[in-house]
Amino acid sequence: MDHRILGRLRCPVCAESLAEATAGTTRALRCPRGHSFDTARQGYVNLLAGRTPHSGDSADMVSARSDFLAAGHYDTVATALASAATRVAPDDPYPLVVDAGAGTGHYLAAVLAALPDAHGLALDVSKPALRRAARAHPRAAAALADTWQRLPLADRSVTVLLNVFAPRNGPEFHRVLDPAGALLVVTPAVDHLAELVDALDLLRVDPDKADRVAGSLGGHFAEDSVTEHRARLALTRAEVTTLVGMGPSAWHADPGRLAARIAGLPEPTPVTLAVRLGVHRPR
Repeated sequence: MDHRILGRLRCPVCAESLAEATAGTTRALRCPRGHSFDTARQGYVNLLAGRTPHSGDSADMVSARSDFLAAGHYDTVATALASAATRVAPDDPYPLVVDAGAGTGHYLAAVLAALPDAHGLALDVSKPALRRAARAHPRAAAALADTWQRLPLADRSVTVLLNVFAPRNGPEFHRVLDPAGALLVVTPAVDHLAELVDALDLLRVDPDKADRVAGSLGGHFAEDSVTEHRARLALTRAEVTTLVGMGPSAWHADPGRLAARIAGLPEPTPVTLAVRLGVHRPR
């Protein structure tokens, strides 16, 4: 792991610094108090402290997301994040971009491509996602971590923090973010994927989503700006199946009923991509 990332990691048990340790073919990170965290052969390090009540996205969901994002359907989101990051990143000789709830690392890779001096860290609780995130970009590392808990990072160590369609831990985001840094939050707009929500009876976006985001961050962050980003997608039925399979509706939809409804869609199906990108500054 690059020293510019390793130097900002902290033991999730005692918050001490971490160093690389090797025993035979086993690689790990270890703190001065002897807490040790193995690095998986797929490249990510397990920085969970104890058990977590949830295991994140399944292998099937991660595979669907990887395929859908690789096809470029959500490039509007990646481009918006990369552009925002270049505008808000403070002057830092060793910028660190952290994606909390990174999934496959797709958006982290886009931001790193726009910030050539930066290194990145993908945090997620899903092992299948991290297997991909660890390979998402040459300047990125990946760690298994529950973003609802204390983040395995030093205070004020993060230059830009990404949060894309993922849970928000306001107190911890504030602790690890440089006071001059920025938190970039992407959430679905009310009409995001509206055509599929109606036709397939998928989970609807909470109309109070913006207020809930503000509530989860407001005590620690001030919203500096918010922009909406939209695109009109034309998806095949197979792509619709992949899109549904990568999101939260995959946990709730009946597979047989969903397949029947998708079979009745026109080919291609017009779908609205609509998201809000908020730039938040630490208070």
